[in-house]
Amino acid sequence: MSEAADAAPPDRYAVMGNPIAHSRSPHIHTLFARQTHQHLVYEAMLVEPGHLATAIALFREAGGQGLNITVPFKQDAWRLAEVLNPRAERAGAVNTLLWGNDGRLIGDNTDGIGLVRDLTQNLKQVLTDRHVLLLGAGGAARGVIGPLLETHPARLRVANRTAEKARELARLFEDAGNVEGSGLNELDADRFDLIINATAAGLDSEVPAIPSSLIGEHSCCYDMMYGNQPTAFVNWARNHGAALAVDGLGMLVEQAAESFYLWRGVRPDTPPVIAALRSGL
Repeated sequence: MSEAADAAPPDRYAVMGNPIAHSRSPHIHTLFARQTHQHLVYEAMLVEPGHLATAIALFREAGGQGLNITVPFKQDAWRLAEVLNPRAERAGAVNTLLWGNDGRLIGDNTDGIGLVRDLTQNLKQVLTDRHVLLLGAGGAARGVIGPLLETHPARLRVANRTAEKARELARLFEDAGNVEGSGLNELDADRFDLIINATAAGLDSEVPAIPSSLIGEHSCCYDMMYGNQPTAFVNWARNHGAALAVDGLGMLVEQAAESFYLWRGVRPDTPPVIAALRSGL
């Protein structure tokens, strides 16, 4: 980095959400910037419900370059974006915002690519021709189903407590691959190579009501949530013989890396950052 660039004020980025104090995104992007020699600052910003548009406009007026958007504003950001990346348009949710050369607000969703990269690159899981079960049919599931189908699994089954929500989500993506929807209570005599928990059950230290017979001896179980202790779903999977059971910390870092690349044109090396966060949990 040149002395002139170092003397200039840093480019500004932020994550907006509510709540937001728990966010690890500022730490992640600080590590990315240090690693790639990028002159920037990244902060967490609390936004009150109904005020996202105002918060984005004020951030832009203050010289902001790009934003991450988290719960509960991803659908609001989708509606506010003037240009949508195809993966964000299909997901119906935006977690990354930036401004184009023409000044228009561009919305993208990096959650799905973050999940796929963690599974395939960090965890060395093969998804092509595999049988995949995605638990949940809310925003978290909707954000990852497209990139999962792009890996060409043999089939992807979406299962949700309310069966019709799972079937509706499957119908939205039926042109992208072999996808079906069902209720959790319809998961009986079947086994899956990969089981992904995209439900909010972990917030209450609970596990989706699914039979342990879904887990085969080579199955990988992945919880999109993470914490300083193994999640309830990870513990459940380990106790029922999963070959691998992991949380979503790697996905958090990988989706952040994709956002960083969209903003800066530089792709960070993620394994050291994942290791640093893991050691700090």
